[in-house]
Amino acid sequence: MRRFLPKSLIGQLALVMALALLVAQSINFGIVFSERTRAVRTQVEGPAVARFIAFAQRAAPLPAAQRPSMIEERGRRRGRYSFDAESIVPAQGSDERITGRLRDQANDVGLQLRDARAMMSDEPPPPRNEPGDPARGRDWRPPGERERNFQTLRLSVQFADGSWLNGRLFTPRPDPWIWLKLAASTLLIYFILLGAVVLIAIRLGRPLKDLTAAAKSFEGRGEAPQVEERGPADVRRALVAFNAMSERVSAMLDEKDRMLGAIGHDMRTPLASLRIRIESMEPAAEREKIIETLEEMSAMLEETLALARAGRATEAVRPLDLNALADAVVEEFVTLGQQVEMESGERLVADVQPNLLRRALRNLIENAVRHAGSAAVSVKAMGDRVAIEVADNGPGIPEAELANVMEPFVRLEASRNRETGGSGLGLTLARSAAQAHGGSLELVNRPEGGLIARILVPARS
Repeated sequence: MRRFLPKSLIGQLALVMALALLVAQSINFGIVFSERTRAVRTQVEGPAVARFIAFAQRAAPLPAAQRPSMIEERGRRRGRYSFDAESIVPAQGSDERITGRLRDQANDVGLQLRDARAMMSDEPPPPRNEPGDPARGRDWRPPGERERNFQTLRLSVQFADGSWLNGRLFTPRPDPWIWLKLAASTLLIYFILLGAVVLIAIRLGRPLKDLTAAAKSFEGRGEAPQVEERGPADVRRALVAFNAMSERVSAMLDEKDRMLGAIGHDMRTPLASLRIRIESMEPAAEREKIIETLEEMSAMLEETLALARAGRATEAVRPLDLNALADAVVEEFVTLGQQVEMESGERLVADVQPNLLRRALRNLIENAVRHAGSAAVSVKAMGDRVAIEVADNGPGIPEAELANVMEPFVRLEASRNRETGGSGLGLTLARSAAQAHGGSLELVNRPEGGLIARILVPARS
């Protein structure tokens, strides 16, 4: 069941409130339906029982011989009465609820009864306009409608002398659709309340969704995201605090860039001065070793600063044909005598920072040439992204190390010699460059041997 439960705040609030409202409205429906049914019964049965008791109250003191004359005086307009030796309501068919109402009415007027019976019958009232009917000629309803809309209430009371007064009173039938109408109104209220709750949940959940998306989108590169301040006051205060924190993070990153720039400038100057002094050293063999070490330090410094600034570059983003960019980089290596080739392909355009992406591609080609002696570069479309692939025929990378080698200063070659293993920052810089473009870097071992390093960036829509 947990798999089918909503995971979002909006979904959980809607589900909880839907269940709570369903229970509340079900209880309310039961109470209202019971009260409405009781009220309808009182409205339908009450007047008829009151009239019958009023007639019985007047007939009870009269001698038995004079009672039938009262029936002739009342006529048949409101019902039919008769004085009989037996009740027209069988004892086993008497309705206790209506009988109780009948006794209560009799007690209220002080009428003493030996017995009382009552029942509701589906027997239709007699057709109107029959001979002797006082309403003859005045019934405007179509034939049969009176029978459909009315039912017969049978009432019987036994006087002290043992005689029975029987009455057949015609009352309106209760609305058979009352439960459906009440259910429809209950459901309408339910959906109105549920809709209001869902709207409140959405108003609460959307700012939190924006906050989550902003927090996930920030990976320590570029400007820290800001979130639109909206929603209830509590949520708005949380968003204000998040935006303030984002501003502080951006300020710290800017300060870091300025500090790295100063460090780079301050370290380049003594390294350059040291090299000038070493140029005149003897013997030549020692001089060359020191100069090589200085060059290694300078290269490592540049790569470290480039990594630290990854994602904070001020270079403008512009549309560029990635095939043309890759071909230009390959041409640089070919000019230097490296075995690097470019596979022809169609024109694929993406919005990129050219220098940043060019540097990442150089690092991948340098790795391929260093470890395999050659490289093949291609650019191809992969869904909604463009892939720049650098393939080689080298030893590849163990599957367990594919993710680790992209971390800073991680090298599979343990000698730390730049001639054999580099500084350990090339793949890290390439990955950071790809992520700065909203893409990624993938390393895949080739089935036939070797490695494919693939930079994926979003294609231009």
